[in-house]
Amino acid sequence: MFSNVRIVAGTITGRITKRMLGPHVHALVIKTEDGVFAIDPEDRRVGKELRMKGRYGSDEMERLAPYISATGRILIVGAHIGSLAIPMARSCEQVVAIEANPRTFEFLEMNIALNGIGNCRTINVAASDKEENISFLLSRANSGGSKRVPKVKKLMYYSDKPEQISIKAVSLDAILENKSFDVIIMDIEGSEYFALKGMQEILANSKVLAVEYLPHHLRYVSGVTVDRFLSVITPHFPVLTIPSKGITLRQPADALRLLTNMYNHDEGDDGIVFQKG
Repeated sequence: MFSNVRIVAGTITGRITKRMLGPHVHALVIKTEDGVFAIDPEDRRVGKELRMKGRYGSDEMERLAPYISATGRILIVGAHIGSLAIPMARSCEQVVAIEANPRTFEFLEMNIALNGIGNCRTINVAASDKEENISFLLSRANSGGSKRVPKVKKLMYYSDKPEQISIKAVSLDAILENKSFDVIIMDIEGSEYFALKGMQEILANSKVLAVEYLPHHLRYVSGVTVDRFLSVITPHFPVLTIPSKGITLRQPADALRLLTNMYNHDEGDDGIVFQKG
């Protein structure tokens, strides 16, 4: 209940901010530690953190730094406005950035241009297990929370009155020619199972997978069990590290037990990390 109230308050604040700036203001330009970013004036999550703190995702950068090299390739599924893709592109050979939200994708491309990044390929598509059109919610208060229409339409996904549109979804195995990555980073608000199912060849040829784990996304957005979620990951990545707990598990059965316990207690993690054995 409290989180819904906070989202509504953030939505109202975002609309007031946009109204005060005037009808022709499309973006605010922010100078941060990681570069210059154009942000949506309404966004109260990533945009607000960049405005107030001058950085976003520093914890994730530090957590993944050991897996990134100057000759490495990184796949980011759910790249948002590039707050992670842009600093990472400076530390590796190539970044492939996938973003489903067409409005957010505009900011992603704008930010890549503003920062002079030449080694980041961007693709505006939703990652799924097949080619299809899916119904998609464009969140307002937190554009990074935009997602496929949930199987269970809980209030927390609709409290900022998102617009519903239809977008193209594809299997990443079908559209990416080079299927080998040092690191795959995925944060797509409940579509993770479908995306992972549609990139089995990529997973087989890649080294590390960092994926957001939120039980309510499994339960209400994708409608899959923990066992089904892991079924598309652990055949390729049997070793699991949960940063929030400081635990590394080397047996898929142990991973299933712990993630099921977290699921039952609605306990998530911003990025659990899977590796080869």
